[in-house]
Amino acid sequence: MKLTRRDRHDWRIFLWLSVTSAIVSAYFGYAVAPPDTPMLRAFFSGVVNSVLIATPIFLFEIKSRRPGSLRRLRRLPLIQYFGLKVLFYVAVIVGGLILARVTVGTQDFHFDEMFRNSIVFAVAMAVFGNLMFEMGGLLGYGTLKNLLTGRYVQPKREQRAFLLIDMKDSTGLAERLGPVRFHELLNEFFRDVADAALECEAEIHKYVGDEAILTWTDEATLKGGDCLACPFIAQGLIARQSRGYIERFGIVPTFRAALHYGEIVAGEIGDVRREIAYVGDTLNVAARLLEAAKATGHNVLVSADLIGRATLPSDLRATPLPTLTVRGRAQPLEIFALTRVGQN
Repeated sequence: MKLTRRDRHDWRIFLWLSVTSAIVSAYFGYAVAPPDTPMLRAFFSGVVNSVLIATPIFLFEIKSRRPGSLRRLRRLPLIQYFGLKVLFYVAVIVGGLILARVTVGTQDFHFDEMFRNSIVFAVAMAVFGNLMFEMGGLLGYGTLKNLLTGRYVQPKREQRAFLLIDMKDSTGLAERLGPVRFHELLNEFFRDVADAALECEAEIHKYVGDEAILTWTDEATLKGGDCLACPFIAQGLIARQSRGYIERFGIVPTFRAALHYGEIVAGEIGDVRREIAYVGDTLNVAARLLEAAKATGHNVLVSADLIGRATLPSDLRATPLPTLTVRGRAQPLEIFALTRVGQN
């Protein structure tokens, strides 16, 4: 079975967390083992503990973020959701520690000091891993990595492509569904957009109201045309979930999109709350393109600045449109309507 890019993304996260957990657990197993315990056996005991405890916990965290029954648990009230997670963690940790003792040939099940220390360490590692998942989900793993490494402590000039995706008729939908159900619709919509972003190796910069902003820097991604294909991949993912959308909300959401490429300045901004901000005219032009998509009746518009740098996928067609006058830009902007071949 062919893995999607989201699958590969999840498995990379799982692999790195598992390897890190195994290394730390191996050292812990060596540090707390009785003095007469052979070193290799102590290391092996730590690794076994990691495999039996960290693996199911990491798998649960990954699967709970994918469509399916586990992700529906996240719709529970926060206290109930975390209560269930705590019970699951405790069962995995205690069961894993007991099973690990059997695996390494120790039949002593009484709660000695080593066993108690192992439980404390396993709980701490589970909480740390869960914290990384939650922070990665909140900030985006790329943003989290950049904040931790300080990549944008000093502002940097970068060339980036941007994709703005805006849900159609959001005001009317909010009025029809009410604020709570509209929020649920928006959340499902953004989850499908996020899946498309992972398939296209895009970074999700932020959500603004009913709009998602995606961005790319990798030259190979631009040359491969992933950024141009991304809105159509999102359309396909939403279409696959159409039955669920209709059952829950009575409609299938649609959107308009705009793509542009240019220079921005990226840097950390804020004090009490920090984030990585992109400053420059490129995002303003992309926003103007999005307005033009609404005015012209085209679902996806792309600038000539991006068309000239990205490879157009064979199943897409770019139709030139009249130039767009953008305030503050000396030359009119050449724009294209992007459609699938054979699509009206």
